[in-house]
Amino acid sequence: MVSQLSQSGATVEYSLPLDDQLIPLNPFLGQRIRLTHTGDIHCSACGRKTKKSYSQGYCFPCMQKLPQCDLCIMKPETCHHSQVIPGKECRDEEWGERNCMIDHFVYLSNTSAIKVGITRHSQLPTRWVDQGANQGLPILRVRTRHHSGLIETALAQLISDKTNWRTMLKGDAPSLDLNTEAESLLTQIQPELDEFQQQYGLQALEFLSQPITEIRYPVLEYPTKIVSLNLDKTPTIEGTLMGIKGQYLILDTGVINLRKYTSYNLEFAA
Repeated sequence: MVSQLSQSGATVEYSLPLDDQLIPLNPFLGQRIRLTHTGDIHCSACGRKTKKSYSQGYCFPCMQKLPQCDLCIMKPETCHHSQVIPGKECRDEEWGERNCMIDHFVYLSNTSAIKVGITRHSQLPTRWVDQGANQGLPILRVRTRHHSGLIETALAQLISDKTNWRTMLKGDAPSLDLNTEAESLLTQIQPELDEFQQQYGLQALEFLSQPITEIRYPVLEYPTKIVSLNLDKTPTIEGTLMGIKGQYLILDTGVINLRKYTSYNLEFAA
């Protein structure tokens, strides 16, 4: 889904991309909707028809060769950009320069609880919305994805780096003072930060002071029990749209993560 947050504290506006059109979803809250998978899946990179989608939208050959599907995307601390070891070099140096060798934020967000994450400097607040975070705060700015991964790893020893999606979908997390949390966490990893700056330089790390972004979601009612819906098992899914949070549609019949079905050919009806 495509999301838009106009300002801190506003309600997220969602749209469903189908072919070349965007269908606004917020107006369908409280109405019965239907999603139908036609059976076709086309790779989002090469367009090849595939029986199964890998890495959220790719065919198997593209998943094996594209840089955005490499292991280091999930584990940026293992980045091997510019390595000369045969078989360990970046899959695509130019792609790596454009997407990984640029400024990244290390941030705190409040999803099901406080968590640490990283993203490119251009992806906030979209990244928080995709996670279903109610609050977000960038705390550090670094020069590369690899650098952000190293710091995230240090902070992940203290707090989670994952969202409990089931808890996230049951309601809004209690508000947190993320600035106070950040101060405490950064103090605890000061030795790791000192070592980082010794290795990469003082200018490789910038401490940020920014306001907390508050995020609201279009939800009429949260489910008390999470029932996960699957288009691979049930090609037609329908129910009353009770809310949208993260990349999930919340229906009175269950919840569905639409990001999982990137590259699926879907029909929407209401």
